[in-house]
Amino acid sequence: MQISRLVCRFSKVVLFVVFAVFLIAPHAMAAIGCDLNDPDRDVPRLFPGSTGYNTNYVSFASSSGAKLLSKVEERLDRRYIPIYAPLNVPYTVYSVINDRKLIGYVHGVNQKGQYGGNQVFVSLDLTGKIKALYLQKISGKLAHRFREPKFGRQFIGISMKDFDSYDPITGKGSGRLADIKNPAPEAETDFLSIMRALKKNLILMEEFGYLQGRKK
Repeated sequence: MQISRLVCRFSKVVLFVVFAVFLIAPHAMAAIGCDLNDPDRDVPRLFPGSTGYNTNYVSFASSSGAKLLSKVEERLDRRYIPIYAPLNVPYTVYSVINDRKLIGYVHGVNQKGQYGGNQVFVSLDLTGKIKALYLQKISGKLAHRFREPKFGRQFIGISMKDFDSYDPITGKGSGRLADIKNPAPEAETDFLSIMRALKKNLILMEEFGYLQGRKK
């Protein structure tokens, strides 16, 4: 009888822990930074001509805290691109070098897609122009269309200046962004997710002070 009571108590503890994990997990996942799965392989591929990289970590807490967070959310339109209270969450920036000279960056962000979280990386030159797009994670049966080189090439040379007029609600933009073609019209949610992630990515790189001519 004593053993039965102990087993029952242990089972209740296990159930409580499992329940707590399910409650916490969505919020924890929402605030996780975005790292390359294999930077030694991916950085040279995303930035041809590089000879190495340094890994840097930056957060809102290490910058201007809540003031900077509010500014970023305002630029992103907080209703559609939430940051999920990331004051202490580190963002990973890969500073790309060539023979000890800084030549650019690789940085990625998480963004909610149609079937789960998407991980969207870009390589940037020092002026903030996109050199390559890399979708490390994207779910759904049409994910392969977004990974086709033809889609990624549309973003080469695009910078924050092009995204200044981009509306994350309608997905409409002017200039070069107006010419971006969705390779999977049936997956409009994922297309908008990628576009919003790109705008988030570029704004963060500006506000954290990594791009030339920008201040933190």
